Amino acid sequence: MVAPATGKRKNKMHIQKIDSQYRRDFWAIYECEHCGHTERGSGYDDANFHQNVIPKMKCKKCGLAAGDSYRPMGAKYAAHEVV
Repeated sequence: MVAPATGKRKNKMHIQKIDSQYRRDFWAIYECEHCGHTERGSGYDDANFHQNVIPKMKCKKCGLAAGDSYRPMGAKYAAHEVV
C-alpha cells in the first residue's frame, strides 16, 4: 500500500489477500510494509484480531511490526452475526 500524497510506504504488516475463509477462520497473505516481505498465515475475522493481533505481528524477515499510524480493517461480519 502506498500513501497517495507522499508515495512512501505506510508502516504496517497488513493483509494483502485473503486466500480462503470458513466462517471466521481464514488463511491470508500478509505483507510487511517495511520491507515488502510476504508470508502466508492464518487469522480470525473479528475486531480483536484486526485491532490487536495484526498490529503486533512481526515480520520474519526484518523483525518490524506496525507503526503508530496503523489503521485496522474491520471484520467481514459484525460481532453479533452467526456465521
